Amino acid sequence: MAKAMSKSQIAATIAEKTGITKKQAVEALDTVAELAYKQAKHTFTVPGLGKLVLVNRPAREMTMQFGPNKGQAIKIPAKRVVKFRVAKAAKDAILGAK
Repeated sequence: MAKAMSKSQIAATIAEKTGITKKQAVEALDTVAELAYKQAKHTFTVPGLGKLVLVNRPAREMTMQFGPNKGQAIKIPAKRVVKFRVAKAAKDAILGAK
């Protein structure tokens, strides 16, 4: 399997395709990431890729499957988690349309 692209490789590709400097491309990537962190509470959409959403997970009970507490039921408290929902356009482009 091919390795994932690094941030500098992504910035270099963006800079090459758009005709800006690598430094400007890195700043653009950092700005998008910073904006996503701030706006995730209200849902942040990355056009063509998907969106970041906050989800409230309810409290639940789980049975331990291994270890010294095997078979015991434990309670997992409710919590808020960040999820990324991939856009249909991205799924079709990567996996191929059905």
